[in-house]
Amino acid sequence: MEGRHRERREEGDEETIREQERERGEQRDGSPKPKSGTKMEEEDEGKETVLMKASSRDQARSQLINGHTPISASSSLTSFPFISSPHQGRGGEDEEEVRVAILTVEDESCPSEPFGTTQFEPTKDDNGHAESGGQGKEDGEMEGEEEVAEEENEEVEEATNAEEEGELASPEAHLQLKMKRKLDHGPDGRPFPSGKKHCKGNGYLSPSSLVQATPTTFGDLRLANGHSAQRRRVTSGPPPSGLQDWLHTFQMWSGPERLLALDELIDRCETSQVKHMMQVIEPQFQRDFISLLPKELALYVLTFLAPRDLLQAAQTCRYWRVLAEDNLLWREKCREEGISECASSRRRRPSAAVSEWKSTYIRQHRIETNWRKGDTREPMVLKGHDDHVITCLQFSGDLIVSGSDDNTLKVWSAITGKCLRTLTGHTGGVWCSQMAATTVISGSTDRTLRVWDAESGECVHTLYGHTSTVRCMHLNGNRVVSGSRDTTLRVWDVSTGRCEHVLTGHLAAVRCVQYDGRRVVSGGYDYMVKVWDPETEVCLHTLQGHTNRVYSLQFDGVFVVSGSLDTSIKVWDAETGGCVHTLTGHQSLTSGMELRDNILVSGNADSTVRVWDIRTGQCLHTLQGPNKHQSAVTCLQFCRGLVLSSSDDGTVKLWDLRTGAWLRDVVALQSRGSGGVVWRIRASDTRLVCAAGSRNGTEETKLLVLDFDLDEKNKETD
Repeated sequence: MEGRHRERREEGDEETIREQERERGEQRDGSPKPKSGTKMEEEDEGKETVLMKASSRDQARSQLINGHTPISASSSLTSFPFISSPHQGRGGEDEEEVRVAILTVEDESCPSEPFGTTQFEPTKDDNGHAESGGQGKEDGEMEGEEEVAEEENEEVEEATNAEEEGELASPEAHLQLKMKRKLDHGPDGRPFPSGKKHCKGNGYLSPSSLVQATPTTFGDLRLANGHSAQRRRVTSGPPPSGLQDWLHTFQMWSGPERLLALDELIDRCETSQVKHMMQVIEPQFQRDFISLLPKELALYVLTFLAPRDLLQAAQTCRYWRVLAEDNLLWREKCREEGISECASSRRRRPSAAVSEWKSTYIRQHRIETNWRKGDTREPMVLKGHDDHVITCLQFSGDLIVSGSDDNTLKVWSAITGKCLRTLTGHTGGVWCSQMAATTVISGSTDRTLRVWDAESGECVHTLYGHTSTVRCMHLNGNRVVSGSRDTTLRVWDVSTGRCEHVLTGHLAAVRCVQYDGRRVVSGGYDYMVKVWDPETEVCLHTLQGHTNRVYSLQFDGVFVVSGSLDTSIKVWDAETGGCVHTLTGHQSLTSGMELRDNILVSGNADSTVRVWDIRTGQCLHTLQGPNKHQSAVTCLQFCRGLVLSSSDDGTVKLWDLRTGAWLRDVVALQSRGSGGVVWRIRASDTRLVCAAGSRNGTEETKLLVLDFDLDEKNKETD
């Protein structure tokens, strides 16, 4: 059909050119050739036919365009001064009749492309030059408009041919073609740009078709979502009789009546039928609401997810991954877990695309998992001090310092396990030590304190003054307070090595001391606990109540907690000196305590560990049971919500502080139960260092180092 139309158009164009050449020749000769009578009659009949068709089209327009009556006007082209015609200027010869239909739609507009004033394409003269009363256009734009005009001519010609062949047998069909042309190309006849949405209708405009309707039924919702209503049709056979009547009755009911009918209908459906309804309904209500929300609201919603759920959400799609990687979101998760510092692993820096807070959270979670569940790695073993007892243990950063009764201290690398240097100078056994950064202070039975540089191994100062064994010390800032069997305490300036104050008042050896930078608290074999003002060297309070030696102390600036050989633990008010609580339950000497945030953990020679609330005096947990220690508890550490306890039975046990449950044995010596002992332990967030040996030669004296900050890469390398 299209090829036949194109041939007809080309033949018509050739005929028109020949006719124009003949007319030009006649004008030059001055003798126009008269037309034959037959040909004139045919032209008159053709004009009548065209007028009859135009009249019928006008009637169709008045009936179809939503009740709006178009305004028609017949006029010569000369009555429109802004339109030039190739036939103008010939004294009115061969004037063409034009009908202009003006459609006015009140308060209605196409949501995508509003109709405006029609813009007429410029006509061409006999030589093919464009003429227009408006401003000239660029060559490229003119070519585009010529193509559009050529397409319009093709469509009009095809429509005319279709009319002749009976394809458009009615004015309605012709008008539908015209209106479709208007909707597809816009008001000015130009095609819509790529990507622009335009109105779709049934071929003619109506107010309802110009406004996008909101879906009111489930079928409308399916169509709005791009799902064909035919997809859910069940083609098992012809529809049952009376279906349309039933549907009409359903539509006549009110909302509550419809709900009641649906409830009754569902109750009578079989399982397969209900499944079919679910398959049809569920997809329409599945929405990625996170992607539809503003980013701020989406992130707020994600804050309610647990970290594990966030990691799974990040695998949903690319946009969810961007949201789930948000740095502020993970900072909030870290805050909930008590992680206050954003510090990436020292072994592996996170990439720029990954949230630093997320990397911090994942690292801390991995460390926590390693603590609680452990791995198959054996601890690093550091052998030294021969068969002597390790009496004190400190570590800071990657340096470990151990003191022994062999008169020496050793500095170890926590990374390589090598002994970096041995600190020699004491003439008696080392019984206590403190460490800050690379500064080490040690106390010995030789009655002196020494200040060491752990990096160089140099002894910076030797502090003389005590007249007996230095049994305990506590470092705070640039000051260290030492207690001795000579019953005195001394306050030293570490940087200068000068003794600033001497505190006297105890009647027996000072066994334990605490210093917070403002007050000094000491406990002794005289059963007393004393609170001192070191600046004035005045004893502010003497806390009396214990009936045996005081072996351990804790002080947080508000409360003083003392543990004694009389099996009791007492809580004191540091300002008033009054006894707040007496904690009872242990059966022997309280050898070690740890206090943090009003939670006290105590280890006792009765092989048990207890957890207390010092504000109420209540015992929260007793860490015992089938997995409890089998001998005296020698040392305690309290970190990450975990309790670590070492014992004479050769084990280090891990407990959950919140529940009091035993988690696992972190260390178990081969000679446990037959002489193996873990004397001291020190723990940080990522490491545990244990000093172990035996009293009967069944176990070598050594240090065990466990590192819990291990990722999969480190494991594979190892």
